Amino acid sequence: MDNNPLQHRFFQHLKTLLPAYKSLVDEVSDILEISTDSAYRRIRGEKMINLEEIKKISQHFKISLDQLMNLNSDAILFHGKLNDQSENRFTSWLEDILKQLEMVNKHQHKHIYFLLKDIPPFYHFYFKELTYFKFFFWMRSILYYERFKNESFDSKINHFEQYDGLIQKILKFYNKTPTTEIWNVESINTTVRQIDSYHEMGIISNIADSQLIYQQLLNLVDHIEKQAELGKKFNPNCGPEPDNAPYRLLVNEFILGDNTFMAEMDDKKITYLNHSVLYFIGSMDPRLNDAMFGNLENLIKKSSMISTVGEKERIRFFKDLRSKIYSSMTRAGLSSTLIPLEQPEDASKTAEK
Repeated sequence: MDNNPLQHRFFQHLKTLLPAYKSLVDEVSDILEISTDSAYRRIRGEKMINLEEIKKISQHFKISLDQLMNLNSDAILFHGKLNDQSENRFTSWLEDILKQLEMVNKHQHKHIYFLLKDIPPFYHFYFKELTYFKFFFWMRSILYYERFKNESFDSKINHFEQYDGLIQKILKFYNKTPTTEIWNVESINTTVRQIDSYHEMGIISNIADSQLIYQQLLNLVDHIEKQAELGKKFNPNCGPEPDNAPYRLLVNEFILGDNTFMAEMDDKKITYLNHSVLYFIGSMDPRLNDAMFGNLENLIKKSSMISTVGEKERIRFFKDLRSKIYSSMTRAGLSSTLIPLEQPEDASKTAEK
């Protein structure tokens, strides 16, 4: 192994890309169609891998040799998924989110950072009708599913229960990961406008559904405020638990983010850049990640911490978020005097029933 440092580095990198439940030896054995003993010898550096084998492994893992070999280049290499227009594209999008969170969580030191333009999708997933409304909006207006082209949203018609299992897994891994989020008061605007526009256009079937979706959005704001107060991530249906991951919420009044997502994984970092509304491309390029992390650190210094501290600023910030929701409800002719809901139903728990 010592005689083949590049090959050793190659396989060590592959190991970081695998979920905890997968074996590198088995993966290499399957990809190259060789015995596990032959795979072991390659991983240990006892047998050199050839160009054809490198090509097969790199294509399977979607990695670049340029990055591994530290070639001097101005190119920054990204990987990610595009909208392939298949019927399965929304499921693939959720599965990709889960895959990235699994990858982050298998590391001992882990932390994710969000520079937000919109509310992170995970928080919607705790509230069933709000979740399904977002799914409906994304599939109708972003992914252009033909079957939703002439449909209206009706909370009583369930198109989306099939995704509840995936939602449950995504929330499990997201809540296990320490997180820092940088918000702006405008971060709530996208979801508010989506509800407002669909209500005005008659794409939400009835006033009761519009009222319920807005109310669940207010419950979402309540939940994030509680997380900020406690400095912990938790499921609102279960309440805080001792092993909940740390949560930091900062507010930057001058900069609206772009939904950049960065993950720290032991001694590595990965940056995900948002594109095509829903999709992300990621890069493990050290130069990019060092620059992005430096920018994040600078933004954090220029932002106000409102989790666990800054009670006055925290109350004002969440009051401003609620004010935006109430204003939209008033424009839509909806009541801003909300009826107390029962414990908000977690869409992820539907799969457990």
